[in-house]
Amino acid sequence: MTLDRPGHNPWNTLTTEEVYDNPWITVRENKVINPSGGDGIYGVVHFKNLAIGIIPVDQHQHTWLVGQYRYALEEYSWEIPMGGSPHADNPLDGAKRELKEETGLTASAWQTLMKVHPSNSVTDESGYIYLATELTEGEAEHEETEDIMIKRIPLQQAINMAMTDEITDCISVSALLKLGMLIQNGEIKL
Repeated sequence: MTLDRPGHNPWNTLTTEEVYDNPWITVRENKVINPSGGDGIYGVVHFKNLAIGIIPVDQHQHTWLVGQYRYALEEYSWEIPMGGSPHADNPLDGAKRELKEETGLTASAWQTLMKVHPSNSVTDESGYIYLATELTEGEAEHEETEDIMIKRIPLQQAINMAMTDEITDCISVSALLKLGMLIQNGEIKL
């Protein structure tokens, strides 16, 4: 069953002002008429890159997680390998680059798992998540802003970590749970 998506936008944007800009995001403040007819403001964070996530899985059904301290949360976070890719680029090319940079892995088989909007109430960010298999190990190529720890664990353990809130990043959680369901339903064989 598919839910219908009404095409009508109930918001009326009166003005838009850019209030912040850096190499990764732009923040706009819009003066709006809300769906019930009232005056209001709406802040929107525009991401200058697509979000890209990858679940690498080897022939022994192990995956790689990336751990790093997330500045905005002030917490350490375990996640699937991920990063950004310019909107003009093919998202799969960005996934290949990010997998190599963060883990040192390259893959000869790729499958699109899903498209996501990680926080659609305040951002226009879109993300693409891929399954990478037929892996070859190599050297990671971390960026200067990354202090990354890499962990190879059984895929089922990573799925369990998403279920028990040991992994809380929404892209990682949604990707791991979707892959788990696809495997359980026999739609993906590893």
